[in-house]
Amino acid sequence: MASLADVSREAGVSVATASRVLNGATHPVSADTRSRVLAAAARLGYSPSALAQALVTRTSRLIGVIVSDIVNPYFSVIARGVDDMSTRAGYVTMLSNADRRTSSEITRLQTMRDYRAAGVIFAGSGYVDDPRTPELAKAVAQARERGVLTISLTDRDIDCPVITADNRAAAYDLTDHLVSQGHRRIAFIEGPAGMVATEQRRTGFLDRMAEAGLRDLAECVEGGFDFEAGHAAALRLLASRDLPDAIVAANDEAAVGALNALRQARIDVPGQVSVAGIDDLPVARFVGLTTVSLPLYELGAMAARRVIDAGAAGPPLEAGPPVVLPHRLVPRETTTRRP
Repeated sequence: MASLADVSREAGVSVATASRVLNGATHPVSADTRSRVLAAAARLGYSPSALAQALVTRTSRLIGVIVSDIVNPYFSVIARGVDDMSTRAGYVTMLSNADRRTSSEITRLQTMRDYRAAGVIFAGSGYVDDPRTPELAKAVAQARERGVLTISLTDRDIDCPVITADNRAAAYDLTDHLVSQGHRRIAFIEGPAGMVATEQRRTGFLDRMAEAGLRDLAECVEGGFDFEAGHAAALRLLASRDLPDAIVAANDEAAVGALNALRQARIDVPGQVSVAGIDDLPVARFVGLTTVSLPLYELGAMAARRVIDAGAAGPPLEAGPPVVLPHRLVPRETTTRRP
C-alpha cells in the first residue's frame, strides 16, 4: 500500500505539501502542484487516512449516538435510523452507552469531541431538576466550539437543536382511546423515577383522566422501562383487592412485562384487563400489543441528516424551536371495548 511519503516522492513535493493536498487543508497550494499530487496519488492507488484527515480538517465523518440503555430496543431503532443515513453519506456511527447517568453522557461527549466527531446525538431522556445539567450544558458548548454539532432527541436544558416526539400527547391519546372504549379504572405503570420522559407520559395520562372526570380512578404504579419492572408492577396490582379495567405502561417493554404477569395469573387480557404501551417496538407487534407508534427510526435518521447537511453547508447548527415528529395510535388485540 502506498504511503504519503511515496506520493510526495512521485509528485516531487514535500510530505507536508502532499498532506495538505490530500487531506483537504486550507493552506494555499498552487493548481499545478495540486494536480501533480492528485495524479501521483491516483497512479499509486493512495488512500488517505481518515484519522489524518480529521487531524488536518479538525473534523471527521463520525456521528456519535449517546443512548441511555444500549440493550433497550427503543434505542436500537433510533440507532438504525442514524446509521442508515450515515452510511449513505459515507459517515460512520459510534454508539455509546450512558446507563442513564448524566456524568456518563458528559464523559462520552468529551470523548467524541476529542475524536473530532462531526456530530453527537443525545438519544436518551434527561432528569427533572438534574443538578449536573449545567455541567452537561457547558460540555455541549465546549464541543460546539470545537466544531462538534449536537442534537437532542428529547427536551433537555442544553443549547442545541431538538428533534423529538410528543411524549405527553402520546400518553394522552392512548388514555383517550381506552376511555372511549369504556374503561374507567385505569392504572399507569411509570417509567424510571425522575426522568423527563416519565414525567411527560404520566402527565399525559393524568390530564386525560382528569378531563374525563376519572382522576380519582387513576392509579400510578412505580415501574420502569424494562420487562421486569412491568412484571413487578402488575404483580403489585394483582395483589390489590380490585384489578383496574386497563393498564397503561410508560413503554412497550413494561407493558409486555405486565401482560406476561397477568397471563401467568390466568387473567383474561383483554376480557378482564386491557393492556397498552408506548413506542411500537417490534415486540409490541409480536404480542399484539395496543400502543402508540413513535417515529423512532425517523428521529435518528433526521438527526443524522441534520449533522450531515450542516457539515456540508458549513454554518453552525442553531437551536431554534423543537422539531416535533407525529405519532399514531395502533390498536391491537390487548385492548377491547368494555360492556
